[in-house]
Amino acid sequence: MSTTTISGYLLDRLAQIGVESVFGVPGDFSLQFVEKIVDHKIVEWVGACNELNAAYAADGYSRVKGVPGCLSTTFGVGELSAINGIAGSFAERVPVVHVVGTPPTEQMKDKPLLHHTLGNGHFEAYSKAAEHFVVASAILSEPSTAGAEIDRVLIDCVTKFRPVYITLPTDLVNAVVSATPLQIPLDFTIPENDTATEAAVLDVIVKQVSTAQDRVVVIVDGCALRYGVTGEVKDFLRKTKFPVFVAPMGKSAVDESYERFGGVYAGRPSLPAVKQTIEQATLIISIGAICSDINTGGFSHELPKTKLIELHSDRTEVFHAVYPRIGMKHLLPKLTTKLPTPASLMPMTSYAYPVPEEEHDGITQPWLWPTVGSHFRPGDVIVADTGTSAFGTLDIRMKSGSVYMTQTLWGSIGYSVGAALGAALAARQCKMGKTYLFVGDGSLQLTVQELSTMMHLGLKPIIFVINNSGYTIERFLHGPTQSFNDIVNWKWTKLLDALSDEKAMSESYKVATKTELDQLLSKPDFGKVITLVEVVVPMFDAPPILRRYRQ
Repeated sequence: MSTTTISGYLLDRLAQIGVESVFGVPGDFSLQFVEKIVDHKIVEWVGACNELNAAYAADGYSRVKGVPGCLSTTFGVGELSAINGIAGSFAERVPVVHVVGTPPTEQMKDKPLLHHTLGNGHFEAYSKAAEHFVVASAILSEPSTAGAEIDRVLIDCVTKFRPVYITLPTDLVNAVVSATPLQIPLDFTIPENDTATEAAVLDVIVKQVSTAQDRVVVIVDGCALRYGVTGEVKDFLRKTKFPVFVAPMGKSAVDESYERFGGVYAGRPSLPAVKQTIEQATLIISIGAICSDINTGGFSHELPKTKLIELHSDRTEVFHAVYPRIGMKHLLPKLTTKLPTPASLMPMTSYAYPVPEEEHDGITQPWLWPTVGSHFRPGDVIVADTGTSAFGTLDIRMKSGSVYMTQTLWGSIGYSVGAALGAALAARQCKMGKTYLFVGDGSLQLTVQELSTMMHLGLKPIIFVINNSGYTIERFLHGPTQSFNDIVNWKWTKLLDALSDEKAMSESYKVATKTELDQLLSKPDFGKVITLVEVVVPMFDAPPILRRYRQ
């Protein structure tokens, strides 16, 4: 019987499911495991500047690559620093594996007055805190059960699309276990729907679609991305030719170059033509909805149950009837087969956010977003931070194969910088296009250190720093002129020089006029190295959709 170590078993399992990078910060109780990562033939170690950013990076990596992100921290001080990032992944349904190096098993039992503890013997306090933000935990304590425990939580991570937590005591890192189970791939199969119930649901939906004729629209939301049904959605749309829209969290779940793509629906803040098309439809098919406040325009969706069919990962709802355990992964392909190709198509307004004509040369947000978006290419990765960037990028029509990410539900400012690290690394591994990061001057100050990590890894994201002199998104909420919404105006174009080593190649620019930005974006060599562009915009300016949120 072949053998391996517990750490080797875990790393080999991660490699089997497509993980090539583990993010983190080394700490005394995790050093032995980090050493095993460095020595692994497939999985690489990516040292972040702090644990919070490592958690953000694991999240961004997962969203781009479609496999769990992974981070390693040390007991107590390290894992608690990461917990905000893990909570965000839980809220937004992103699979992440958090491996925590702990003291040896005997000390975990005896609870001496050890560093990184609370000094009261409550060694379990951290794992109990983690329980609120993960779907499964494996508290490894003996070699005989370690492999099975690792397999159990990895299956939960992949099939439930949320973070999991694994503790690895220092004395078990090199403990010998059987390697035989590694010869059998983990089973991530989603259980089939109940045949009889599913057939009845299909008949009901087909009947309602037939009754509605050419007055059917589709809204695709974030769970279509998270639960891996974008391929099934694409087939469904190509067959039915229904007009399709996305909610903010569903952006990039649909190929936005598709001729029947109608734009972003967010309730009241939506473009009038979008709102009218959806709310006047006879039947609305919602796929993977996440009905949070910002995602629905402050709960302003006008989608009455009497004309709404909802497809979810764990249930289907037709009007007021709920069918538990009839999931969209298996239902959608069968629905696509059963629905006929329509005899006529519902008319719809072409989706476009044209660049506005403005008499002055100053940069405004209504002008900025469609201008920058016109330079995107297929397969690019777009990362936007909470704030005006998250709203502004909604007005950009993404190219085919693009990945878009922000934190619409969790909304932790600074998330985008760490996430861009993981996203850019995953994009390189997947041979995708450029990575764009849009971040406000206030948000960047929280997590700016990871620009250093990006340069260390040779990543080349294009970073747009939206300099509007503080927390403009918060000025819209409360205290537009209050000092607590002001920040120190850093020398933004000096950041890459300050955070790099002597070998790093970078470029930085400051633009304050349309002419300057147009000329910069038109440069043939723009973005060949990591590039930071400080974009100066008025303090109280905002993207159009954000202004409509306030109406």
